[in-house]
Amino acid sequence: MATANKNLSVYDKATIPNAKDLRFGIVVSEWNAEITEGLFTGALEALLDCGAQSENITRWNVPGSFELTFGCKKMITDTEVDAVIAIGSVIQGETKHFDFVCSATAQGIKDLNVVYDIPVIFCVLTDNTLLQAQERSGGKHGNKGTEAAIAAIKMASLGK
Repeated sequence: MATANKNLSVYDKATIPNAKDLRFGIVVSEWNAEITEGLFTGALEALLDCGAQSENITRWNVPGSFELTFGCKKMITDTEVDAVIAIGSVIQGETKHFDFVCSATAQGIKDLNVVYDIPVIFCVLTDNTLLQAQERSGGKHGNKGTEAAIAAIKMASLGK
């Protein structure tokens, strides 16, 4: 596993630009809410820790990970943000639905990064089990939301 020897929550604040003047959008999937709320908490705490102002952070919810692309696109076109974090969780089931949702969501987020000058950070867990998702949303591997927030700060700072 890529996260086996890495804690997703560890970052060196000295290497991260100050986020004080940056505006962030966070689009959160309601599906697998136990996981996505953990990811959101990790992202929010990291943004605030790195200087982001709470009034410069906008959260929108969407029903599932498949809807993240549209939610992120609307966030980019309808608000003033410097970066968007797409938060979702897809857990393998017994059908191919997992493969289609994961692929479409990844491609959709990639397409937004190609079309718009606002970075969209992919914070969508695609795990085989609920335990794996829990371990990456605040569990033993840390929090992918934290890692996504740090990426958002760094990418938003490229445009400043």
